[in-house]
Amino acid sequence: MINEKVFKIFIDFDGTITKVDVGEWFTDTFGDPAKNKEIIKLWVEDKITSPESWYLMFENLHIDKNKFDEFIAAAEIDQTFKNFINYCRQNNFEVRVLSDGFDIYINKIFEKENLADLEVYCNTAIVDKENKLIPIFPYGDEECKSCGNCKRNHILSNSGDDDYIIYIGDGYSDKCPVQYCDFIFAKNSLLKYCELNRITYFPFKNFDEVRFRLEELNCRKRLKKKFQAAVKRKEVFLQG
Repeated sequence: MINEKVFKIFIDFDGTITKVDVGEWFTDTFGDPAKNKEIIKLWVEDKITSPESWYLMFENLHIDKNKFDEFIAAAEIDQTFKNFINYCRQNNFEVRVLSDGFDIYINKIFEKENLADLEVYCNTAIVDKENKLIPIFPYGDEECKSCGNCKRNHILSNSGDDDYIIYIGDGYSDKCPVQYCDFIFAKNSLLKYCELNRITYFPFKNFDEVRFRLEELNCRKRLKKKFQAAVKRKEVFLQG
């Protein structure tokens, strides 16, 4: 099917594609859950940045290979996600995964699910000479510094004026990017954030619901972009 509208779809990973927040599960499994809870609270309250929170949590990480393999095997994605990806490919909708999590588990999970060909932008974790896991942030924004992986920049770099920009997410790391998107699918804390800030969104529980709504949007003769999002995108381009 050839589609006249150009949809650019950006999807969060932890808690959106996966059934649980794998990043939180990862740091709790191999680190100190009690300390992590305190650190995450500071991040949610905007008292520390995302990179700062990761650095603090990684200080307590100790990974055992066998336990890590068991961890990956137990990680589950939304059972409707693969059908959604197939639907997007059939309609020539571009899909990119944007995560403030880490490649060490994201890539393994996608490999396990035969989804390794998805385009993913996330943080990196490397093992140093002392076998300690070190967080690296190749996609941070020097001006903002709030996020480890600047999702907004990926959205702006991979979309144009004629595109309809869609974001699908569930958490605190999605607060910034949704302000630059035309259509938002939200659940959990992102849904609450959109409600509090009067940001228009579609609630969803799984990717079948997202697909159904996308089909509806695609069939409309006239589809309006979100004015405020278009203004914010323009402001960033003018600053550049």
